[in-house]
Amino acid sequence: MRVIAETTGMRWVCVAKVTADKWTLCAVHDGLALGLVPGDCLAIEDTFCDQVRKTNKGVVIDSVSDNPAYLEHPITKMFGFQSYFSLPVYRADGTFFGTLCGLDHKTVRVSDPKILDMIGLFAEILSSLIDADVQLRDAENALQAERETVDLREQFIAVLGHDIRNPLSSIMSGAEILATRSQNEGTLDVARRIKRSAARIATLIDDVMDFARSKLGGGLPVSARAAIDLGAALGHVVAELRDAYPQCVIASRVDIRDPVFCDSARISQLLSNLLANAIVHGRDGAQITVDVFGMNGGVTPLRGELRASDPARDCGAPLPALPARPREPGTRRVGLGPLHCIRDRKVT
Repeated sequence: MRVIAETTGMRWVCVAKVTADKWTLCAVHDGLALGLVPGDCLAIEDTFCDQVRKTNKGVVIDSVSDNPAYLEHPITKMFGFQSYFSLPVYRADGTFFGTLCGLDHKTVRVSDPKILDMIGLFAEILSSLIDADVQLRDAENALQAERETVDLREQFIAVLGHDIRNPLSSIMSGAEILATRSQNEGTLDVARRIKRSAARIATLIDDVMDFARSKLGGGLPVSARAAIDLGAALGHVVAELRDAYPQCVIASRVDIRDPVFCDSARISQLLSNLLANAIVHGRDGAQITVDVFGMNGGVTPLRGELRASDPARDCGAPLPALPARPREPGTRRVGLGPLHCIRDRKVT
């Protein structure tokens, strides 16, 4: 607006959105202190812009005093200007948006072809800027809607994971009762399978809840302490997965003699996810070896190794690499279980 004002000599220049019933100021360079600010509206009949909207032709007045058609016009009397121009501004698709207007109390020869061409060029530039602004706002609105959808989805996952625990507890209790009250081997086998499946579902629920907490920004709760039962907990994880996947050969060595300062439940969850993924994504027939051992004395650091090997040759073989997932700059990688951890032959 300032450049147009300095080039034309007009001290008041604006862009306005024009509809059939309203004129709305969008941007203004006010060198005449008229007091209009962006957002102000005028009745459409109080402007020449309605004529521009209807005819798609600009209105240009060099001097009201020398133009009988505008000398007694109500609009020129209302604003008291001598020189005026109003040119149409279109959206990129060709629809009418509004006008580029200018006025001054002094006489300015706006009808000069060079000046009109320059103002017309600015009107075309404004058309591109307006369309880009509309596209940006549409993109921002779509992004906001998508964020709200994601938040709702994560909240739903969290609520679902929480509510599933009640019927799952009933299933596990029923399986336990069935196992204690029956002496039939077939029934006991069914009860054991139900308990294994329920335990697996409970693990999946824990993963889903962790995933939801991470996505909602709450982070994963960690309760670190000097765990004296970590070896037993990890051994239980291996035993559970042996029961769940009887066709797989899982060799393990868990040698933890001293307390380990950690969250025993989280370390168990990590091993469960890694081992389950090795079983699911590993080569059929490959033996899976799990080695976990403590180092030094006292409250000790922990080292672990997960290896897929060929029993015939007893040598390590790479686990199939999972496809890399793109990550936005500055964000953390969060997944449903550490699937992305299985990349190489060893996970330490």
